[in-house]
Amino acid sequence: MTHNAAKDDLSVSNLFNFSSHIALVTGGGTGLGEMAAQAFVQNSAHVIIASRKESELKSTSDRLNKLGPGKCEYIIADLKDKAGCEALCAEVKKRVDRLTVLVNNTGATWGDDYYSFPESGWDKLMALNVKNIFYMTVGLEPLLLKGANADTPGRVINIASMAGIQTTDVTTGEAGGLSAPGHGTFSYGPSKAACIHLTKMQASKLAPKNIMCNVICPGVFPSRMTNFGLQKYMDTLVSGQPTGRIGKPSDFGGLVLFLSSAGSAHMTGNVIEIDGGSTLTGWRGKRNESKI
Repeated sequence: MTHNAAKDDLSVSNLFNFSSHIALVTGGGTGLGEMAAQAFVQNSAHVIIASRKESELKSTSDRLNKLGPGKCEYIIADLKDKAGCEALCAEVKKRVDRLTVLVNNTGATWGDDYYSFPESGWDKLMALNVKNIFYMTVGLEPLLLKGANADTPGRVINIASMAGIQTTDVTTGEAGGLSAPGHGTFSYGPSKAACIHLTKMQASKLAPKNIMCNVICPGVFPSRMTNFGLQKYMDTLVSGQPTGRIGKPSDFGGLVLFLSSAGSAHMTGNVIEIDGGSTLTGWRGKRNESKI
């Protein structure tokens, strides 16, 4: 079928209408996941958030339901292994009969000494940052296929990191950073690079089924993962930002909405960087120039 602009409605209210969306956001109780969930709820979607800690899930659900006009519910889940992923998929299927968007946001990091880096720091990260995305997407494919067609495809949005693209030494210097001086997140970057590669393979596998898969690579955003660095070394982190600021909820929420919208229905396998140009420019400003 051919389209021409004269017959298509290109208004924002049509291209970015989320009222019929049902989204699952893993790791949705805090940080980036919470930002994504709020973006959906504030635009009339139905969101399910999942993570391990019920207190955080309940608090976020309550806050988002007060905000409206969409709705938020939660499921307690631990995605550290295949069984945990399958349990969440089974519970989602009890609650809804279709999904329009799966946001695979659950993840973890680990900072330690390069020469005595513990094996658990590899196993935990590969399981949470890579394997979980594979099993969640396989498990929820039947729900993503409901109502999916070439014009309204299902969406998988994986959350990687700029760490999956950067290849510089991640050993933290004396000025500090996202881990203690002398330590580094040596298994984190490789796990996020694997997430990026997995996304492209999923995109190839699922495009014929009208499921679009894209991956977001955030730079520094406020979250539990970056808390250590933001509390202790904010000046150092901001000095790597040419814009003088780190990421904020609108930066992430806006991109998640775009990748879920009619406006991105023809995009798959894309790796989208949101770090304000920090990596691209290699920017290292003066520490006293912080605009925060």
